[in-house]
Amino acid sequence: MPLSKLAHYSIRTTDLDESCRFYERVLGLKSGYRPPFDFPGAWLYKGGDEADFGTVHIIGIDPDNPQSLTAYLGDKATSAPGTGTVDHIAFLATGVEAMWQTLEAEGIPWRDRTVPSLGLHQVFIEDPSGVTIELNYPAAEVANRVIPHAAVAQESVQAGD
Repeated sequence: MPLSKLAHYSIRTTDLDESCRFYERVLGLKSGYRPPFDFPGAWLYKGGDEADFGTVHIIGIDPDNPQSLTAYLGDKATSAPGTGTVDHIAFLATGVEAMWQTLEAEGIPWRDRTVPSLGLHQVFIEDPSGVTIELNYPAAEVANRVIPHAAVAQESVQAGD
């Protein structure tokens, strides 16, 4: 179950356009491919390389349709000004079965999601401070496997974060 590298970090925002402008104009990131989620957002990449699913994911909070975001990533309070809202931190990893065993042994609940358009399987957990950690595995690791019932929620979705 080794982690190979930090994959991306995600920020929830009520001003998607302003956040995108900041990351593009100030940090030089480029907007690129993003799966067709039911909530607004943008994936920003370093240069033109879209191989690793983006560096920063901006998640738009849609006040007219908050259920779409909550259904996928869970409900989180909007932060007070000045603190920022880190939604989750993601790692690329291998060995999903070993991770499931570890989580079960430690009594840590998790959520599974498969993003077939990317060949990616995600496991979401919470750290002791409530920060969501997303572990990204090759979808081939879960092909023809039954996801353990100890998971808090098991879902296969057409799109993910």
